Order: sequence, then structure tokens, then C-alpha cells
Amino acid sequence: MLPPEDGDTFEQNAIVKARAAAAATGRVAIADDSGIEAAALAGRPGVRSARYAGEDATDEQNLRKLIAEAPAGSRLRYVCALAYVDCAGGVERIFEGACEGTLTDRTRGERGFGYDPAFVPDEQPEAATVAASGSDGTVTMAELSDAQKDAISHRGRAARALVAWLREEAREG
Repeated sequence: MLPPEDGDTFEQNAIVKARAAAAATGRVAIADDSGIEAAALAGRPGVRSARYAGEDATDEQNLRKLIAEAPAGSRLRYVCALAYVDCAGGVERIFEGACEGTLTDRTRGERGFGYDPAFVPDEQPEAATVAASGSDGTVTMAELSDAQKDAISHRGRAARALVAWLREEAREG
């Protein structure tokens, strides 16, 4: 059973989950917490991203609430905190990743989930601009291929930071 996600930060929620998994299994554990922050909303929904429109809210309800509360064109930031816990070795590490962007004026795309149809990343993959569906020549996260999204996403960045650290640890150990 997962512990409650009642921390004030993504890092707090990720580390609690990783500690619980490590304690339950007696093995190294990795857990994450992630969400979206809207500058126009003082960082909300933040750690409440999955429950922004209520405890049992759907992705669509959460997205509609964000669009209703934040103006189109406002700054958004996807954030991921990835926690690594090795109880036996006494090691705890947090790896972070972020993806900056803006809120689009209308949802677009069928891929991805959550807030992806309204999130226009600042980093537009070169291949994606050819198929851009926005009037400004941009694509949303929901219009990117998995590979394009992984290259710029908050989760991809946090995971690559973890992998780089693990490789460095293996070289040193």
C-alpha cells in the first residue's frame, strides 16, 4: 500500500513513496512524484495536480479546471522528482526534471494524458514543427511522439539524471 501523498513538495512525496517501497521489499526502490505548476496560479495545481478538481477527478476535469483558471499563454512548468532509496546502503537521492511551456488557447492532440493537450513546450522538437497544428506553428505535448516527448519531458530528464548517477556510482564502485 502506498503512503499518502500529503507532502508540500514533489520531493517530499517521492521520497516517502520510495522509503515505503524500500522498507516493504528490503530492496532498492525508486519512486516519483510529478505534476504541473502554473505561474498565473502561484504554482498551483503543483503537488495536487492529479486531484486538482477533487479527490476523484478525472484527467479531463483537472485539465478543464486549469484552463478555466489560468489564462491562455500563461507560463506552465511540468516537474518530476524521482527518489532513489537504498535502506541497506543508507543512500537517498532525489533527481529532478522540468519542462517549461505555456498554456495553449485550445486543447490539441490525442497522445499523452493529463495536462498534455494544453501544454505547449518551449522546446519544440524539430520533427514536430513540420506537423504542427497550432496556428502559431507549435505542438502540444499530446501531439508529440513518445520519443519526442521523452526527449524533453520532465520525467525523461529526471530518469536520465538517475541513470547518469547510477553509471557514475558503478564506475566508482
